[in-house]
Amino acid sequence: MTTEQLGAEPATADGDDPPRPVYQGVEQWVTGQFLPMFRRPLGGEYRWCRQWWRHAEAITRLTALWHAWETMRLQPGTGIAAWLRDHLDHQLPILLSRTGPFAQCSEDEHIEPRQARTAHAPVGWWITGDGHKLSADQTTRHETAHDAAETE
Repeated sequence: MTTEQLGAEPATADGDDPPRPVYQGVEQWVTGQFLPMFRRPLGGEYRWCRQWWRHAEAITRLTALWHAWETMRLQPGTGIAAWLRDHLDHQLPILLSRTGPFAQCSEDEHIEPRQARTAHAPVGWWITGDGHKLSADQTTRHETAHDAAETE
């Protein structure tokens, strides 16, 4: 790994410019850093989907790894070691496990993950902070308003 790959940049003369990220997005980081560096024998214990970007959980985990990597690469001495220990070593077994986001996929085939179904709780199941019980209808309206707010 070269100094450029670790993202070491010379300090600017005025010191005011923040360091630029090495990679401009998570896809660039996955293809330029993650996959070339962290190779595993695929198929048995470890799973990967070539269409990893179709898995919301994988996007979230890989984006978190990328952001942490971009920050910690700048820390002198043990920044990358701490990133490995605190971030990668936790996420990698989850991300690539046979029960992880790519569980049904192979390197050659993407299988759309199924979202778990849910049923509404019975009337009066939920109690608000002010002691009022919510009906299933009120819960549904709240969830719908919440979901709509997230998509805006």
